[in-house]
Amino acid sequence: MSFRHIQRMPSSDQIIDEISVSAELAQIKQQRDQQISAVLTGKSDRFLVIIGPCSAHHDDAVYDYVTRLAKVQEKVKERLVLVPRIYTNKPRTTGEGYKGMAHQPDPRQKPDMVKGVKMLRWMHLKVIQESGLTAADEMLYPENYAYLADLLSYVAVGARSVENQQHRLTNSGLDVPTGMKNPTSGDISVMLNAIKAAQMPHVFIYNGWEVDTGGNPLAHAVVRGFTDKQGQHITNYHYEDLSRLAGVYHESAMQNPAIVVDTNHSNSGKCYDQQPRIAQEIMSNRAYSSLLKTTVKGLMIESFIEEGSQSVEGTVYGKSITDPCLGWDASERLLLDLADLV
Repeated sequence: MSFRHIQRMPSSDQIIDEISVSAELAQIKQQRDQQISAVLTGKSDRFLVIIGPCSAHHDDAVYDYVTRLAKVQEKVKERLVLVPRIYTNKPRTTGEGYKGMAHQPDPRQKPDMVKGVKMLRWMHLKVIQESGLTAADEMLYPENYAYLADLLSYVAVGARSVENQQHRLTNSGLDVPTGMKNPTSGDISVMLNAIKAAQMPHVFIYNGWEVDTGGNPLAHAVVRGFTDKQGQHITNYHYEDLSRLAGVYHESAMQNPAIVVDTNHSNSGKCYDQQPRIAQEIMSNRAYSSLLKTTVKGLMIESFIEEGSQSVEGTVYGKSITDPCLGWDASERLLLDLADLV
């Protein structure tokens, strides 16, 4: 075996004891969880928008961003529920490149995962303190969720993870919404099977324990486009795509059918500036179809302070070092427009 033991990871209980949540912040999270869940279950007719940088690599810029987002949330609170997208783990198709704050608290320094899990917990905690908003993060590693379980209000399972058994079973034990993305192949049945699995109870091994779960009725679909055999981007956000998925979804008799549309990735052909156009089309189709109105419950948008992206060595404040994002001005305009279209 070629594994080299670097340092023992602290348990989630140790990290939570060290970086604890006050009663006041716990109450904020409870209220936010209820607001988000109400949208997905149809108890609220507000619209969900999960918005933020492709990856959170600079904590000060993240605090700046969520503070701005909180001001917009106050303006649109009757129509939209805004969830900061704060992704601290990054899947890498080839294994190369920046893997996120959990690996590298400083993207220019070597990995340090003990420091990383502490840093991401501090950051999510301070986001709530600074903005009153609780965030979404991607479940790249199921075990890492335990470090953030009392802070996150939304969990995303990515296109490369949605077929993984451990991701599906782990999400069956969560009490917050989990968005299951369609795989990179575009096979919708894979995503629907993942949702069904996450909504069922299971017994399995998690973090060294045999555990059982009750199933998560808030597991739902996230469509992000896909690539064909030639590597071309294929969209799945148009009227016909969403109507077909909504029909199959409702026929499946799963709990709380809900679709969130990712406006970037293959849906935009990796062209971040197309996201406002795509969002406008989706809202127009919701207005036209009662089926889509009651099933398409939200959007995912990649956005940061500065538009575009830069290399890991880049020094532009508030600019993504992974996928390019909408800038703040365009993002704010889009959110205000969306509130008018709900």
